[in-house]
Amino acid sequence: MRSTKHNLRSETVRAIRRIFDALDYSTLGRVYCDEGGDKFWKAKRGPCQRLGIELAEALMARLKPGGRSLYVGAGVVELPMLVMETLELGREVTAYNLRADEVAVLNQACKGLPFEFTAADGGTALGSFNHLWIVSVLNDPERFPDLAALSYNRANPLTFNPAKFAVERRIVRNLVDRCLRKLQLPAWVTTTVEELAWIAEWCHRGGIPYRVGDERYPTATVGDPVCFVHIGRVLTRK
Repeated sequence: MRSTKHNLRSETVRAIRRIFDALDYSTLGRVYCDEGGDKFWKAKRGPCQRLGIELAEALMARLKPGGRSLYVGAGVVELPMLVMETLELGREVTAYNLRADEVAVLNQACKGLPFEFTAADGGTALGSFNHLWIVSVLNDPERFPDLAALSYNRANPLTFNPAKFAVERRIVRNLVDRCLRKLQLPAWVTTTVEELAWIAEWCHRGGIPYRVGDERYPTATVGDPVCFVHIGRVLTRK
């Protein structure tokens, strides 16, 4: 299914820019990088806004006003989408991030907006949702090093540890199940191409139809291509 982008209102774009201007990049540099954090954000700050706005416009074309979205692993990259959903569509968003330092920075910058971040993995979210955002979480090299190495074809057959991979796979499957079973179908899932297999497996196990959109959207920090998946009812292509 292909959807036409909807342009964000000028006040929404200004709100996104205000948040990026208010972010504590010194702290974010330490969160995202072992060293060179200042240089990293000097290079990524602009693309995060530009690519984020493009992705927010694509997502807006798919979501309906009202409803609820669950964001797992939400950080700087997700700010334009969160602002779009709340200000443009009047949706309720619940955002989770395991890194407490980043959560504090994000909440400080987003004061006055109708959402806040929580330091948790997202599986503990209450209620039901009709959109799940789970991008660069299930293959996070910091949290799942062995699984990520296999996902990105970087696993060394001489050093790869199948036992550690099995533990990480069990954790990821559990997280996927806890998040996806909160969806009120039909629903949308936003994820990366590398993480798509986990979403597809969950649907196959439950006998739930799904369709992956043709479009791919890059993210500014990691670069993994993002795609949209409609689950619960097969949509005809337009």
